[in-house]
Amino acid sequence: MSLQHVLVMGASGGIGLAIAEQLSAMKDMKTLVLCAAHATASPALKTLGETCHARGIHAMIIDVDVSDESSLANLVSSLKESVPTMDLVVNTAGLLHGPDLAPEKSITQISASAMQRIFAVNAFGPILLAQAIWPWLRAKKPVVFASLSARVGSIADNRLGGWYGYRAAKAAQNQFLKTMAIELARLNPSSIVLALHPGTTDTALSRPFQAGVAAEKLFTTEFVATRLLQLIANATPADSGSFVAWDGQTIAW
Repeated sequence: MSLQHVLVMGASGGIGLAIAEQLSAMKDMKTLVLCAAHATASPALKTLGETCHARGIHAMIIDVDVSDESSLANLVSSLKESVPTMDLVVNTAGLLHGPDLAPEKSITQISASAMQRIFAVNAFGPILLAQAIWPWLRAKKPVVFASLSARVGSIADNRLGGWYGYRAAKAAQNQFLKTMAIELARLNPSSIVLALHPGTTDTALSRPFQAGVAAEKLFTTEFVATRLLQLIANATPADSGSFVAWDGQTIAW
């Protein structure tokens, strides 16, 4: 499919930025919407916006909190003005840890407030984004909605335990996306919804947990962006609702 009008959520982060940079180099690209919680304060996105301008691409850099409905409503208002159609939406926004937030090693470490934060971004964020841009997704034309999930969200593949909130939030995202794919297929048979596992990538999200990862299994953001965009390019409506890893392998729910 020809990618001309694309939105990247989480565009200031490692994988999101790498995907946005590769999209900006595509010859048919016309509109690139770059969203993140602090997108307008990102030097990397400012530079990418300038690169897009030099290539004749309309770059929109917009501050969006994917877990906040009013922030998403502001995004929609911006899109209505200048983006009449959408070919691809990629959500890379995610939350695993922070100054006062860490994956639980034991059930004794679970807290409702931490899980609410984890679910807000990883589970609710993708489906609220889809809801906000629903008119663009349901238009009867080819469109892909792809969101980063994680293998740890697979219930069937859970052999180590731990990471309660993150695992459950990604599993919830998967269910949201699967359900959405079924509804969207009825409205727009040309649509594709994908939950994508990028593998362990060298980003701020995974950095505290890389010690036990073999060098050959720790990927660069550029490698992951290339593989995920290839998956997206090769997907068909028959693949909609799938949970797929960076190497094209289907992951059990």
